[in-house]
Amino acid sequence: MDYVKPAEVLETMIETGTSKANLNAFQLLIRAILGGAILAFATTLAFTAVTQTSIGLTGAIIFPVGFVIIVLLGLELVTGSFALIPLSVLERKTSLGRMLANYGWVIIGHLIGCALYAILYDLTVTKMGTDMQNPLAKMLIQVSEAKTLGYKKLGFDGMVLVFIKAILCNWMVTLGVVMAMTSKSTSGKILAMWLPVLTFFAQGFEHAVVNMFVIPAGMLLGAIVTMSDWWLWNQIPVLVGNLVGGALFTGILFYFSQKTFKRSAAAHVHTGAKDVLTPVPAERRGL
Repeated sequence: MDYVKPAEVLETMIETGTSKANLNAFQLLIRAILGGAILAFATTLAFTAVTQTSIGLTGAIIFPVGFVIIVLLGLELVTGSFALIPLSVLERKTSLGRMLANYGWVIIGHLIGCALYAILYDLTVTKMGTDMQNPLAKMLIQVSEAKTLGYKKLGFDGMVLVFIKAILCNWMVTLGVVMAMTSKSTSGKILAMWLPVLTFFAQGFEHAVVNMFVIPAGMLLGAIVTMSDWWLWNQIPVLVGNLVGGALFTGILFYFSQKTFKRSAAAHVHTGAKDVLTPVPAERRGL
């Protein structure tokens, strides 16, 4: 059958996390550069749909196309790995150091890929810098400022708000990664992962990799945002929030919901009349 049961999905999550942790730096960089650029493509596609229809939900319906491409091609998305590699660490199939190294290299790759696309896209929508009236250019500036200065104006409350929105975002994004594992067919994987990604984008939650494109792209177009505004009021808290949302609410909680732990030396036997505890013979316990 096409459907994969949750217990099998958990095993796939652990295996995938281990495989990602074992990739070398060069592979991680290339896959992350491509992953960041493709997600940036999907972001501008979503923005195009919104400007053309004036309906925000159209962008959310279209945006998952980038996520689908990344997952099906086995590219890197650090927000997805936030839910997978910690499980490999829990199972002692990789180390904390390898996990952190993976995250570091992938984040660097995302920044490169997103910056490359931001430069090329900005040149495109402004006709090589000669026309700043394009609605998409204005939208990028507005979004860039809203994602940084909007939180800055709220002070401490803004920092808490962006952190919460990042948690909620990656709870859904990592569910998209996991849902793709519930099917063996390409069409099933696409449909399964589309739903949670649409859910996060439609509600305006904060995704670290999307922001690695949107905020610099807006800055290049003239948004009044500094590097400290970008990193302090968005990128750092969003990365941390995405980590919490993915690792805790998807990875760890799903792990404990499905993991079968070994019982103690006493085996539970059902007699029909009542339950009794029967000691396991020494030879079966390896004694």
